[in-house]
Amino acid sequence: MKKRLFSGMQPTGSMHVGNYLGAIESWVQLQDEYECIFCIVDYHAITGNVDAKALRPTVLEMATWLIACGLDPDRCKLFVQSQVPEHTELCWIFNTVTPMGDLGRMTQFKDKSSRAGNSQGNYVNVGLFDYPVLQAADILLYKAGFVPVGEDQRQHLELTREIARKFNARYGKTFPEAQPLIKEDRRARVLGIDGKNKMSKSLDNHLPFISTEKKTRKRINKMLTDPQRGTLTDPGDPEVCNVFTFHGFFSSADEQAEMAAGCRAASFGCGHCKGLLATNVNARLAPIRERAAELSERPDDVRDILRAGGESVRGLAQQTMEEVRRKVGLGLGE
Repeated sequence: MKKRLFSGMQPTGSMHVGNYLGAIESWVQLQDEYECIFCIVDYHAITGNVDAKALRPTVLEMATWLIACGLDPDRCKLFVQSQVPEHTELCWIFNTVTPMGDLGRMTQFKDKSSRAGNSQGNYVNVGLFDYPVLQAADILLYKAGFVPVGEDQRQHLELTREIARKFNARYGKTFPEAQPLIKEDRRARVLGIDGKNKMSKSLDNHLPFISTEKKTRKRINKMLTDPQRGTLTDPGDPEVCNVFTFHGFFSSADEQAEMAAGCRAASFGCGHCKGLLATNVNARLAPIRERAAELSERPDDVRDILRAGGESVRGLAQQTMEEVRRKVGLGLGE
């Protein structure tokens, strides 16, 4: 039996290269090693200022790109969070064992609530505060033993483990303490084309998946390089250059060595380095873009995959909730 793994992603519109390098590429690889359950978390999405009319199309678009990237419905379960109402039911029960102080200390809550207070009528909704508890329910509903996370989610996963401990202490052993699968390499925090902030659509510093080769090349030409290279004759340090970092993801070892040597010797300019990167990025994304375009012509096929995924995990969710209700003392009993 494979060990069970869970991960989710918000439907936030068109995916970018940061999503791919930071999460999706590893999801595809993990399918062979783990029993993978992947979820598009639309309940989480509505904690932000989301257009209700755009949410379903955005979910479908994300599913299309996830499948195009290599998530295989024969090797993983892919579904939409709201297909399985047990997520929110378990979240409510977890609320009763989670101290408010623990949620108030969440770094992401502090960051997101600060932005929400400035953009949503100067108030912070309860869903934003309770977000990590729903995240714990997402994971523990399927008794997943492993969760692939970046450094920015480590705190939330530790809270998930603490919630499992508190529930188990009060009601008896029920949930595992999920272990993190944390990226230790540079993919853990992929910077945007500004070279300063994590790649983000809201900051407009991203490389979009849905794009033409020409537009991708234009975006890469805007990338920040080594500030020491003011002229073509100035030698540079590839280790501090964001463009060279991306060569580590998209270029061969020989190409990386060539770019590093040329940068240090100032034998060519940053434009040459960017040009090779654009060529390699477009080459990697071309089959994904082609597959996504094909799937976009058959949206019912994507919906069928999501429906099948939801049906396949619903039994697990119901089984967990039957156990939880019995232990908590809910319902009429026999």
